[in-house]
Parts: sequence; C-alpha cells; structure tokens
Amino acid sequence: MRFILTALLWLLTTALLAVAVPVGWAQQNLVRADGYAALAQRAAADRSLQQAVAGELSSQINALAGREDATATPAVIRAVAGAYVRSPEFPGQFAQANRYAHRWMFTDAIRSDVDPQGRWVIDVAPMLSDAAFQETLSDLGVTVPSTLPIPLTEAAPNGLRPGVLRPAAVWGPWIAIAAAVLAAAGAIATLWSARRFGRGLTALGVSGLLVGAAGWAGLEVGRGRLKDALAPMSTDIRAAADAVVVTVQSSLHGWLNVTLAVGGGLVIVGVIVTLLSGLRRAS
Repeated sequence: MRFILTALLWLLTTALLAVAVPVGWAQQNLVRADGYAALAQRAAADRSLQQAVAGELSSQINALAGREDATATPAVIRAVAGAYVRSPEFPGQFAQANRYAHRWMFTDAIRSDVDPQGRWVIDVAPMLSDAAFQETLSDLGVTVPSTLPIPLTEAAPNGLRPGVLRPAAVWGPWIAIAAAVLAAAGAIATLWSARRFGRGLTALGVSGLLVGAAGWAGLEVGRGRLKDALAPMSTDIRAAADAVVVTVQSSLHGWLNVTLAVGGGLVIVGVIVTLLSGLRRAS
C-alpha cells in the first residue's frame, strides 16, 4: 500500500515539475517585460538580426524620406542603418522597441487602432531616435516622428489582438509560484512516503531527468510549428524574429539543462545514500 502511495506521489511530483519548469521560465523571460526585453537585447548581438533590422529601418526611413522630399538615396540610408545596428547603443534600443510589442500583447495600454488592420506592431522610433542616428537623418533631411509603429505580420490573425495575453500577465506570477510550491510539496511528500531516503532521492532525480528530456524533445517538435507561425511576417521582420526565437530557445534550453543537471545529481546522491545505508545495515 505504501509503495502505491509513493508511486502516485512520484507521478504527481513529476507532472507538477513538468508544469513548474516551463511556466517559471515563461513568467521570468516572456510574460515579465524586463525578461522579454533582456532576451531581445541578447538577440540583438546576432549578425543576421542586425542585417534584418537594418533592412527594415532602411525601408521605413526611405518611406519617410519620400514623403518629405529628402535628398537621401536608398544606398546612403542603408549604409547609415547598417552602421547603427553595429553600434553599442543598438542592443539596448532594440530591447526598448520590443517593450512596445510586449505591451501590445500583454496589456491593454495600446489601442487596436494603432494599425488600421489591427496587426501586431512594434515601435521602431526608439531606434531611429538614437542621437547619432537622428543627427545623421536630420542632415539628410529626414524627420523622425515620436512614434513609428510598424506591423510584424502581413495580416491580422483572428486570435492575435492587443492585450490578448493580458490574463497571462495578471495570473502568470501566481501560477508560477503555485506550480513551484506544489512541486516542492510533492517532492517532500515523496521523500516522506518512500521507505528509503536514498531511493526517494533517486526517484526525484529521475523526475528531473524525465522533465528535462521531455522539454528538449518538445522544443524540437514545436520548432516546425513555430516556423509556420512566423510565415505571415515580412522578410526582414521574419529574419529578425528567427534570431529572437533562437535566443528564446537557448534560454529555455538553459533551464532544461539545469533541470537535467539537478536530476542527475539527485540520482547520484540517492545511489550513494542507498549504498551507504546498505553497508551500514550489513555491518
């Protein structure tokens, strides 16, 4: 009877851990605005992202120059944009621009009429407002507006509207805390129910290994679907999004690797404790 109880507690703990790890990561790095901006800033070091952003900025500046009859040529504008994305100021300003996209998704602070079609938008004005960049644009006769939202998708998906993930922003922290607490409680209950402490530790280590391995497998399976989700984006935006996705996956891989390492460590400690207990009983 006790074995059945221990097995049920172990299964419950494993399931709770499988929820706690991705939910905790998502809350820390996606739902939380600072975490999302930090990922964007890290992704800004990617050369392919820099080239894509330079292309998109060039397109927007060319459009502004055309409306204002500026004398700048597309080649000059592309050279200026290319120099900007390689500057040390770019990562922080790219992260700031992505905060706008985060607010669009996770809050109701941005109106749906920012884009006539209701598409997901990002404000590139923080990047164009860089002091050196703006001075160069001014010399070229281009005036940068205070805000310049551009759509991230060619069309507006039915389920993608401003504030669509606001419930995640409101309840996400509580869900992450609850999942972590319940997983910890399940682990303690499993250790209490196990006949041998060493075996309990080993079982919990196996839970960590299973969750970590399942997470890696899930990421590989979801990669194709994610590519389909990015397909509606324009060429430059999609290239930049691909680089951000790589950074996001790397971050989640880090959490899964920690889960695997902790699980492996618990298995080793559990085996050692079990062996020592057996030797002590034998003596």
